[in-house]
Amino acid sequence: MSDEGIGLEAAKVGEQYMKAALKLAARGRGLASPNPMVGAIVVKKGEVVGQGYHVYSSKDHAEVRALREAGARALGADLYVTLEPCNHLGRTPPCSQAIISSGVKRVFVAVRDPNPDVSGGGVEFLRAEGVETVVGLCEDKARALNEAFFHTVEHRTPFVTLKLALTLDGKIATQQGESKWITGAASRRAVHRLRFENDAILVGIKTVLQDDPSLDVRWRRSSQITKVVLDSELRTPLDARLFLSGDPVVIFHSPMASAERRNALGVRAELHEVACSEHRLSWEGVLTVERITSLLVEGGAEIAASLIREQRVNRLLLFLGPRMLGSRGISAVGDLGVERLADGPRWEVIRTRRLPPDLMLELRPEGKFKEGES
Repeated sequence: MSDEGIGLEAAKVGEQYMKAALKLAARGRGLASPNPMVGAIVVKKGEVVGQGYHVYSSKDHAEVRALREAGARALGADLYVTLEPCNHLGRTPPCSQAIISSGVKRVFVAVRDPNPDVSGGGVEFLRAEGVETVVGLCEDKARALNEAFFHTVEHRTPFVTLKLALTLDGKIATQQGESKWITGAASRRAVHRLRFENDAILVGIKTVLQDDPSLDVRWRRSSQITKVVLDSELRTPLDARLFLSGDPVVIFHSPMASAERRNALGVRAELHEVACSEHRLSWEGVLTVERITSLLVEGGAEIAASLIREQRVNRLLLFLGPRMLGSRGISAVGDLGVERLADGPRWEVIRTRRLPPDLMLELRPEGKFKEGES
């Protein structure tokens, strides 16, 4: 529960407030990015006197918003914060200094910040200034809330969610490419929510040419969403709908793409040349855009197969529509090179959700999911 050995009763009370801070932090989903979601609550004599959560556009961090609301009542109070307070000058002054100035007596931190600019610095500064600081209350839940942020800092690649809308027999379209609509309106709303919560959406050039998707998000984000296209030969049309919103478009292409197409598309999108083998762009090169913490992949069967083969999928979301297309339908996942059943990738079902008439399954690669991360 905590790595500081606080008393059992205090821990139970503290857990109640930290869970409230985590719920508050979750309000920043899709609004805090590219920063992590953070919630903070100021408690004095059993009463919540200040609270706040981070929204990127407002700049102020959760601690500052909570302390501002508490005002003079912060003196001698407890502060519960879901992520270690920063101790460096960034877009805002250090939160650790604001905490000291407020007169808060004790600080509960759910989890240390893995960011090298922060890690340990905020906690150690508070302790050095005489503020009792407890770390580890609801740590697993705090890590789960910001799993994309932790993954990106620790692995230097985006947290990848592969989304597939498919029939009960695993098809994503008819032989003629018809896919609208395999799933119902509730599933489509859930997908738009997913887009809102992620920093970027990725599709392949086949999807762009066949469907001409806008890849827009229905809700207004604090930061723009990045639209990513895998396009070896730079065949993306200049009048593609994905350019209309003004959101940044990033196109990955092979060294073989012509200079003419580079010049034409270079004024509409950010182009990145990456290695290509057997007409497939290297994921090592693709998963490098620094501003992207979370990536939602909505590509077709070949992109899905490539990601799964190279073990690049962190979360798999299946939206199952109550239809069947049989052997003539297009499979949701392309060739995985599996010859024996024992060699097929295995997944753990973490969560199911009914979206009438559909069913959503959330899965993780077997052995990669820890309790408390749902």
